[in-house]
Amino acid sequence: MIPIPVVVCVLGGWCVIYLADTLLRSSSSLKASYEDWLMSYGLSFSPFHMRWQTALFNRLFYSWGRWKPRFLYLWFSIGMVFGIVAMFGSVVLLGKTLMQTLTLMIAEAPTVQNDRVQNSNSASLRSSLSSVDTIGLHSGKLLQKVVPGVNLPISQLTYFFTAILISGVIHEVGHGVAAIREQVRFNGFGIFIFIVYPGAFVDLFTTHLQLISPVQQLRIFCAGVWHNFVLGVASLIVLFLLPAILFPFYYTGVGALVTEVTEDSPANGPRGLFVGDLVTNLQDCSVRGVEDWNSCLGEISQKTQIGYCINAATLQQLSFPARVYRRLDGTVECCSNSSLTNICFSYSNNLDSHLYACLPARKAIEASQVCRTNMDCQKDFVPSLCVTPSLENQTRLIRVKHPPHVDMLFVGHPMHLQYTVSLSSFVPRHNFLSVDLPVVIETMCKYLISLSGALAVINAVPCFALDGQWILNSFLEATLASLIVEKQNRDLVGFLILLGGSALLAANVALGLWLVTAR
Repeated sequence: MIPIPVVVCVLGGWCVIYLADTLLRSSSSLKASYEDWLMSYGLSFSPFHMRWQTALFNRLFYSWGRWKPRFLYLWFSIGMVFGIVAMFGSVVLLGKTLMQTLTLMIAEAPTVQNDRVQNSNSASLRSSLSSVDTIGLHSGKLLQKVVPGVNLPISQLTYFFTAILISGVIHEVGHGVAAIREQVRFNGFGIFIFIVYPGAFVDLFTTHLQLISPVQQLRIFCAGVWHNFVLGVASLIVLFLLPAILFPFYYTGVGALVTEVTEDSPANGPRGLFVGDLVTNLQDCSVRGVEDWNSCLGEISQKTQIGYCINAATLQQLSFPARVYRRLDGTVECCSNSSLTNICFSYSNNLDSHLYACLPARKAIEASQVCRTNMDCQKDFVPSLCVTPSLENQTRLIRVKHPPHVDMLFVGHPMHLQYTVSLSSFVPRHNFLSVDLPVVIETMCKYLISLSGALAVINAVPCFALDGQWILNSFLEATLASLIVEKQNRDLVGFLILLGGSALLAANVALGLWLVTAR
């Protein structure tokens, strides 16, 4: 959840700003000079909203808008087609998302009580380790709702807000350049902050905008979502080519480099993982990068606990008598609960299939090969048995190889390891290179892909106050003028469509927020 001090600071800061603005405007001696100061700097304040507008970039915008007119005409014409397709596609996407959300709510409702009783441990784990893998568009199926501090980690807020600002600026640059290309007067560019969310805007001369043709209007109104789409594609290309781009400085495919281990991580300790360690194996699963690390942990958590081949004589030598009892989940414990180095192992021989031995974990498995059954251990003439850690619930014993250090033995839920250790697939070629730079670039690209794509989809929805409203109005004027002669009737058709689109978007947002905050 969002820390209370952060909420207090944000709300308190806005209250101070609004109070100061109100006092200065109401002061007879300071009102004139204060308003002149605001106007000179292009500032304006309202409750939880601050806006800055400037004409400093006008010359730059005009140079962009007059650069290669034929290319820009083709560029924004392609953007117009994309914007119209995106408008219809966004309605289909939101409709499909709404149906998926309703289906999910109906499916979860009858089983929620059982889930709370039967899966309390795993639910608690998922709740405490919740993180955002994708934001915005997820596999083209579901528009994810992001609530900072709820399903977006606080540590990711810098990436989140930076990506929002960059996506908003690129969006408005598209509108501004397209407007200048269509001979619409450009008044200025600005940035705003609403509560904590940054954004951008352009100020166009409305009279000029109303005088141009509907097709020209479409080029301008569609330019924003088009530029967001292009930004997402460009970020995707950079992400895909990042190993080649960074090849002179970093190499990949040799393991996962540890970049951070949280203080409360079970991997933190003298025999744990440290920043700069290179993980090459999880059990018998080879790790060549972060994707392998995640897939190996997922595979380990889904499959049953793997065993280890131990010589029968060694097994007898290491094991010692201990009391055996069953846990609540049916698993067997044969070691003292206070033991930090011993683990209960189960195994079978030709006479008995339910034998248990309390063994020192490191000595038992340090030089052992992995196995599933005793047959996997019959490769030498020396009799060996496959011993499997007897652990409760979804706990696993995982051997993590990070040479040249001694293997780390991790006992716990694999997701604890996944969410408390940060890694990178990029290994610096020189000591002076930062291990964090590739992670920063990679993470920023992922946020730009997600948020810029989400901004394109949302703005294309035929909804009041979004780009989709103006795209729809111009589209209807361009296509229905000959079929529906009266403009009032065309406006009525547009109003009804906008009403439906607004309701669809509002339903998605409301149900999505409910799922994120109330589940």
